Amino acid sequence: MTLPSADTPLYSHPLPEIEQWLISRGCQQDRAELNCWQIDRPTWKAELSLDIDQVTIRYIDAGADGQDIQRAFKYSLSRHDIEDAVFSGP
Repeated sequence: MTLPSADTPLYSHPLPEIEQWLISRGCQQDRAELNCWQIDRPTWKAELSLDIDQVTIRYIDAGADGQDIQRAFKYSLSRHDIEDAVFSGP
């Protein structure tokens, strides 16, 4: 399976390709909620959700006061932009 170019909006990617992209980035899919993914990095952890019109990311305990930080990115952004925003961490 070959992904479209990185500057292609995420809404132009078939779902199986988005899932393979997330797997290649080290994400693990939640078996109970298939639209939810976990990301575990040495310095941060997050939950990613593939929602109807956006990707939502919640960085666990990432705020200065230990609260979660949540961000959302529309599927109209390119895969490259979403990847840079999500995987750079909180």
